[in-house]
Amino acid sequence: MISFQRIGGLSALVAAATYLVGFWLYFQLLEPAQYGSSLLPPLQHAGFLAENEALMRGWNFTIYIVNGVFLTILAIAVHRRLAGAPTGLALCATAFGLMWATLVLASGMVANVSLGVITGLYETEPVQAAATWLVLTTVQEGLGGGNELVGGLWILLVSAAAQCARGLPTWLNLLGVTIGLAGLLTLVPGLTDAGAVFGLGMIAWFIAVGFALLFGRRPDESIASR
Repeated sequence: MISFQRIGGLSALVAAATYLVGFWLYFQLLEPAQYGSSLLPPLQHAGFLAENEALMRGWNFTIYIVNGVFLTILAIAVHRRLAGAPTGLALCATAFGLMWATLVLASGMVANVSLGVITGLYETEPVQAAATWLVLTTVQEGLGGGNELVGGLWILLVSAAAQCARGLPTWLNLLGVTIGLAGLLTLVPGLTDAGAVFGLGMIAWFIAVGFALLFGRRPDESIASR
């Protein structure tokens, strides 16, 4: 028998791993190539995708699809730690968590479909591929890559509810508030770099929550291990 809390803890660690992979690849490949930078023409970005299609497809799958699946499980597992908090607060927190997971999955599906379309066009219509890259990247960024509103709200609400319910350690809730505020700052023009603080902070939060769910007090509910 394995408790759902432990499944949630493992999911949190997987989510942290996807962020680590994402940051590693970003600094190893994307940042040196200035991929996504407005300083470079869209045609150059489309060419970058065409040259690195397999790697980018794997990156999208890891940071979006894998992360979104395990984020869904984690949001439900964390909800059980909010028992004792005001019902409305706990439900709102979980709703934003599931909403965030949905947006992450949607971003991943758009990213991989875009990748196939752009690389296919680049061989025969490079200018059209560049225009398509610009449009689809904007859609993807709007879904979740360009700001961290929903994720930031989830962490803030979870931290507040967990503090009321004493479901997570106080230091972890304070960390969550800090990370959540960094996420909200990405909405402010000129402060989008706060997204890096949010992302790095989320790695620490996922790991800490993972261990809390794995080894902390947990509900009696359990499910059969399959």
